[in-house]
Amino acid sequence: MSASRNSSKIKFGTDGWRGIIADDFTFSNVRKVTRAIASYLETAYTKDRPVLIAYDTRFLADQFARTAAQVLADLGWSVKLTDRDCPTPVIAYNARHLNSAGALMFTASHNPAPYCGIKYIPDYAGPATPEITDTIVANIESASDEPPSNNPSRSISTFDPKPDYLQFIYTLLDIDKIKSANLKVKYDALYSTSRGYLDEVLQQSGTQLESFHTWRDVLFGGGMPEPKGEQLVELVEAVVKDRADLGLATDGDSDRFGIVDEQGTVLTPNTVLLVLARHLIKNKGKSGAIVRTVATTHLLDNFAAKYGLQIYETPVGFKYIGEKMRETAVLIGGEESGGLSVIGHIPEKDGVLADMLVAEAIAYEGKPLSQLVKEAIAEADGPLYNTRLDLHLTESHKTAVIDSFTKNPPAEVAGIKVKEVGRKDGIKLYLEEGSWVLLRPSGTEPLVRVYLETNSPEKLFKISQKMENAIAKLEA
Repeated sequence: MSASRNSSKIKFGTDGWRGIIADDFTFSNVRKVTRAIASYLETAYTKDRPVLIAYDTRFLADQFARTAAQVLADLGWSVKLTDRDCPTPVIAYNARHLNSAGALMFTASHNPAPYCGIKYIPDYAGPATPEITDTIVANIESASDEPPSNNPSRSISTFDPKPDYLQFIYTLLDIDKIKSANLKVKYDALYSTSRGYLDEVLQQSGTQLESFHTWRDVLFGGGMPEPKGEQLVELVEAVVKDRADLGLATDGDSDRFGIVDEQGTVLTPNTVLLVLARHLIKNKGKSGAIVRTVATTHLLDNFAAKYGLQIYETPVGFKYIGEKMRETAVLIGGEESGGLSVIGHIPEKDGVLADMLVAEAIAYEGKPLSQLVKEAIAEADGPLYNTRLDLHLTESHKTAVIDSFTKNPPAEVAGIKVKEVGRKDGIKLYLEEGSWVLLRPSGTEPLVRVYLETNSPEKLFKISQKMENAIAKLEA
């Protein structure tokens, strides 16, 4: 077995391995990682179950997927390769639906165009747990990066994952209710995998639809496939100009959502989670626990308390939310970075479903989305104000900050008493009056992220200033 010179660069993050194409994300390293995944598969599945492979719209993603298929076929697995680029939630659903040995998804999600990535999705249709990814990582060093010894293409077939997924999605939505609302919707695909999926569901739902960027562009129009404000300027302008009810988008692999209300406001994921939690209970009669990450708004806690629902807090990463969804009935699970899933769905985030649930909420209520936002926030005793500071520090400074806050957490921040210190993921300071501060170091770069939430803009500014000053003092 040969060892790739770049194997030391293969590092799995919260959702698989990502790297820069032609630097560390190479065909040889893809073969290496695929064999490491195959070694895990040998311990968990029998070879009468197929391995599914899908990919997003990135440069060479389809060729990387084909390479992985050839490696797995050479090892004796039957492989089903998608017939075009595909959303992550779609291949995840099919991983369960087709009784597979799981799926390999080639995507770098919302990262810039030079990146690609690969993640393994087990047959339960959610992100791989740390136990599984740790096993895969441990297999990498001894895995070969050589091309397959032969070309067993007869074990590779292509399939269309869309029909079964859409049939399932329609069971989760009230299409007739959405049709009756005759909504005017603008949709920006951001050159992503959701084109041909989200727009098709919107058309089936009788919306007056205008779509943008619904073709493959490996450079994403010079931007990023991330459904945030700076990438959604064109969508916002279209919504406002044409007085649309709603603007929708997804990220590159369509597991994250982007929502614009009728006033042209890009809603935060925190807000969308709250609106949809309320919609599921009030309009659809659903119940269950609410699951959020440590970095996600506590308005969800207030809302859960109002309805007597269990609230669970997890580390950052949808794999932890997905794990909870497999253990108990979860009404909605989500994270501030733009991923959610709901009761009855797979334990994986789904931007297509999230977008459609917002359209459904408007249809049920017969009110503008901005009004639904106000009502949901008021019901959860809001508003709360939040922000995130991305502090680029030297490695030594980063270490000093984490050491200091871990060993000697402050008794107060900006005059607000610290009630509790959480260490589930980073260091979380639970303050009085419902405020909180979370410090999370990046595992791959000299960066500390500081998340903050409190009940007034003035307090948010004060807490931000105090945290930045406290961190700056630790530089020495």
